[in-house]
Parts: sequence; C-alpha cells; structure tokens
Amino acid sequence: MFRPRSIGLLLALVTLLVYLPATSYQFINFDDRDYVTANPVVQKGLTWAGVKWAFEGAHASNWHPLTWLSHMADCDLFHLNPGGPHLVNILFHSFNAALLFVLIFRLTEKMWAAAFIAALFAWHPLHVESVAWISERKDVLSTFFALLTLLSYTRYVKENSLRSYGFSLVFFVLALLSKPMPVTLPVVMLLLDYWPLNRFEVYKANKTTKDIPPSTFKFLRSIIWEKWPFFLLTGASAIITCLAQRNALNTLTNVPLFLRMENALTAYVGYLWKMIWPVDLIIMYPLQNIVWQSIASSIIILSGVSIIVWRERKCCPWMIVGWLWFLVTLVPVIGLVQVGSQAMADRYSYFPLIGIFLAITFSAQALAERFRYLKAWFMSAAVLILGVCVLLTEKQLPHWRDSESLFSHALTVARSEVAYICLGEALHDKNRDSEAMTQYILAWRLSPESELANGNIAFILNIIGNNELAANYYKKALQKKSQYTALYKNYGMVLQKLGHYEEAASQFATAAQLDATSADPQILMGGLFLEQGREVEALIHFRRAMQLDPGNLEIAMFAANLLAAAENPLARNGAEARVLAENLIKRTGDQQPAALDALAMANAELGRFDEAVQLEQKAVSLIQTNGSQEDLAVMQKRLEFYQQHKPWRESFKKTLQPENLNPK
Repeated sequence: MFRPRSIGLLLALVTLLVYLPATSYQFINFDDRDYVTANPVVQKGLTWAGVKWAFEGAHASNWHPLTWLSHMADCDLFHLNPGGPHLVNILFHSFNAALLFVLIFRLTEKMWAAAFIAALFAWHPLHVESVAWISERKDVLSTFFALLTLLSYTRYVKENSLRSYGFSLVFFVLALLSKPMPVTLPVVMLLLDYWPLNRFEVYKANKTTKDIPPSTFKFLRSIIWEKWPFFLLTGASAIITCLAQRNALNTLTNVPLFLRMENALTAYVGYLWKMIWPVDLIIMYPLQNIVWQSIASSIIILSGVSIIVWRERKCCPWMIVGWLWFLVTLVPVIGLVQVGSQAMADRYSYFPLIGIFLAITFSAQALAERFRYLKAWFMSAAVLILGVCVLLTEKQLPHWRDSESLFSHALTVARSEVAYICLGEALHDKNRDSEAMTQYILAWRLSPESELANGNIAFILNIIGNNELAANYYKKALQKKSQYTALYKNYGMVLQKLGHYEEAASQFATAAQLDATSADPQILMGGLFLEQGREVEALIHFRRAMQLDPGNLEIAMFAANLLAAAENPLARNGAEARVLAENLIKRTGDQQPAALDALAMANAELGRFDEAVQLEQKAVSLIQTNGSQEDLAVMQKRLEFYQQHKPWRESFKKTLQPENLNPK
C-alpha cells in the first residue's frame, strides 16, 4: 500500500506543515546579530570577498564557512526578510527527516520502524530550537550532510563501491564545513559496521576465506584503517575548532574541571529526561552548582543503562549501537571543554537523539515480534507519541516568534544573566528603555561583575544623558579585558562627551586592535580628532575607514566634504575630494543631491567655479523636489559663494556625532 518514496515524501511534507508558522517569526537578538542582522559581510550576499572572509578566519567563535555562505545566499534571495531564512531551515529539517528514513530503511529494511524514527526526529519538540532559530542553520545543514555521509557509506559497504566511499568523504567534509559537531561520524560508522551492517558477523562466517584477515583484531584494525581519511579530517576539524573558539572557551579558573565533569554527567541524563518529558524547554539552561544527589542518580542511570545494553549486545545489538551513538555524538558539546555559560542546550540533541530513537524503536519491534499481542498496543502507542510530539512542538514554536517572547518564556523557567540581558535588549529595541533597565539591573544582581550587565546599564545611562555614571559602569565592565568591542567604543564615546580625550582615544585604539577589520573604531577616532580641531590626523583615520569599508557611502561623503572645505588649509585636498565625489556619483547616480554638492565643493576648492555652479544648481533643483529646507538653505548659500568665485569653508568639529552602540 505504501512505498518507501511515498513515506519519505509524506514525512517531509508533514514536517514542513508543522513548522510553517515559523516563517512569520523575526530574527532574535542572540547570535542572529552576529550571523545576519549586524554582519555587513553576510548582508552583501555571495561575493568573492565574502567567500574569502568565510574561509579565512573564525567568526562568532566558529569556523563553519559553508554555514556563512548559506546565510549570504539567504541575503541574496530574501535580503533581510526573516521569513526566507526560516523557510530554508524548515526545508533542511524536512529533508533531514526524509534522509533519516531512507538511511534507517536501507540499513535495516524495516520500513515502519524507519518511518517512526524519522517522524520522532522530525516532530519532537526538543528539536524546535535547531529549526526555529536562524543562527542554527549550522545544525540542520551539518546534519543534512552527515546523513548523506552515512547513506553513501552504507552504499559503499553493501556494494563495495569506491565511488560511494568518495561521496561519503566529500559529504563528511561538507558536514564539517557546516559545523564541527559531526567530528564523531567515523565512530558512528564503526557502530553501524557492528549493527545493522553486521560486518563482524560476515567476517566470522567467512573466516576461512583467504581474502579475510586471519583474526578479529586484525579485521577490526582493517575497518578502522579504511576510515583513516575520516579520522584525519576529524583531527584537523578539532584543532581548527579549538583555535576558533579559544576566546569563547571558559578556562579551568572560570569553570573548574570537576564542575564540568559533574555537569556532563547530569546533562546526559537531562537530555534523556527532556526526550521523555519535553516541557519547560528554553534557549538557555544556566550552568550552576549541582547537588550530589543529582550526580549520584546520574551515575546510577548511566551505569545501569550501559550495563544493560552491554549484556544484551548479542541478542539486541541495536541497543548498544543506539546508546553509544547518543553518548559519543554528544561528546563535542557535553561541556568537558566548556564554551559559553550554558549547562546544556536543546540544539545539541538534534543528531545524538537519533541513537536513542533507534534503540527504543527496534527494542519495541523485537518485543512485538516476540509477543504478537503487543503489536497493536505498540502501534497505538506510536501514533499517540507522535501526536503528542506534534502538539508539544506546536506549543513550543510560538516562543520563538521574537526576542521578547523567547526570553520572557526562558525567565519563567530559569533565571540567567543572558536571558535578562537579551530581554532587556529586546525591550530597548521597542523603545521601552525603563523596562530594559529593569532587566539589566536584574542581570547585574545575578552577576555584579558581569561585563554585559554593567555595559548594558551604562548603555541606558548614556542614552538618558547621565554620562558620569555611565562612565563608571563602563569602567567596571572593562575591569577584565573584554572581547566585546562595542563596550570599548561606547566607553570611548562617553569619555569624549566628558572631554577626556586621551582616555577616549585609548578605548577606540583597543577596539581597533580587537577588531582590525571594522571601520567603526577608525571613524570614532577620526571624529574625536575633529572635535579637537585636529583635522589632518582625523583624515588619516577616515582614509583607513574607507579602506576597511569601501561600501560606506556616508564616510566617503563626509571625507570628501572635509577635504574640500576644511578651514584648516593643511587638511584640504581638492583633487582627492574630487576623486571621492566623482566615485560617489558613479555609485549613486547623478540624482543624489549630497554627492553633487560634494563634487561642487571639490571643484570650487580647485578653482573650477563654473562647474561648481552647474553642479550646485542641479543639487538645489533636486533637493527642492524632495529634501529638507535646512539642507536647501545651506546649498543655496554655497551656490552664492561659487557664483562669486569663492570656495566654501566650514568647521567640521561637531559635524560627526557617533551613535551609542549596543554592547552585544
């Protein structure tokens, strides 16, 4: 009645429908800024410069160039409409459900068991985070290629196809380029060799054949050796990941090894419990001290399950394979090497729980085959479980509609500094600064030394004009060297307002050192020098800013005006101003009044007053149609100067007013 293709297609379509509401959700303010909304490289779409950027270094404490390229492609297709990236995530998750069904079916030839495992994977609420969070593109993308890797490997083993082996290697590389978590796939391959590929049983049955290694040990060594390229790539990926995350890694001083070991034990059991009882799912489970009873019970549970699956390994090999799949694939994210402040995360269970689903499903099927009267019960239970999963997923999804909803829900389950701060930022984005300040203070109470809590309090104080107090909080935020360049930039701007120019310059210089690719610190330094009447030094930094961000039309326009009309003759350079202004007109067209005004100013500085008059008249004509009266009055005044063969001069000390930047 049902064919495998039909089941795979149905799984994908139902999964798409279940998650379709997420296409109306927004970006959130945790990681989505780094990945898309505040990432100028990604927003430019797929460019050669972007491809180079993606592969050259670690960004957002990760090296996953293929994920970056996928976000760039989103920006090409959907610009900054969040519905597009959400849809792409959903499509990948739907494909993953179909691929998992195909993989389990090809491995075991058990169609309904494969369908149940794939449906459980697709609709379990623990996987909402991986799908509904745009920044977790790396999760669904890496799993997509990981499943293709295992499918190709399965075909290689069954058909002895070197071509399939090559494909599995290529897909493994793509998986690692999407996210480093699939480094454990070579071990998963070995588990599949044991069951259901049964390569050990085939070896034993053919032990006397000449082309079979003469001992079990040598056979094991041979199947490990056949995977040496995979293990080599695993090692390389692990090294790259450690280098990429060195700034995000919590040291032994911050998170002691003993606490990390305790958390790893309880996290394993935590994932199992949330699989069984998926309620109170939140984006951030804060790392905290663990009571000895939890540690003891976790040891008992993990040891007990391990003993059972080991004892049943011969009659029920799927149990040990599924259990080890779960344990091994969680190792990179279980917290032994602590990155961030979370104790665990729903997204980390996306691929590992396949092992538990597999172990439970085939154990239930074995019982049903042994006790026929259980078959109907198990079928009813399977339908009920999947129905409950869909209902819970539909309940969990709306929490992800925006940042306020997401972090408000998180704080009903567990208090955490990050959740308070992110909720505060969401409220600030909605111009609810008093409510935002309340959240920042609550975060500060949890962690008085926190750089982000202090920085965000200073952020609001700066907005309301309490610069002295803001400076005190910024100073406290930066007691320890921070990696948040916005803190240094904000502190510098506050110091500049207070007239502490040398200290402000020091903060901008630190920001420039931390982020050598950003134009912002150079622009801020230039503005600081302008305020002191040091136009020549200011121009040095504006030129650097234009080199770092050639697409920034605003700074190019400002530099052209400064070069053409500065009161300081040492700062003026009409020829350079003219080149900048002509380039602006090429990029914006000859219908942009500001660009025409800049070129007129440059021509007047060079003594080409007739051209200046023509350009300024055109600028005035355009701005009369659609422009401010203030700008019109200034341009008309300039036109009078050019008609009298006089160049324009003005002070730029207070022209550049930088905005306060969010600490994150």
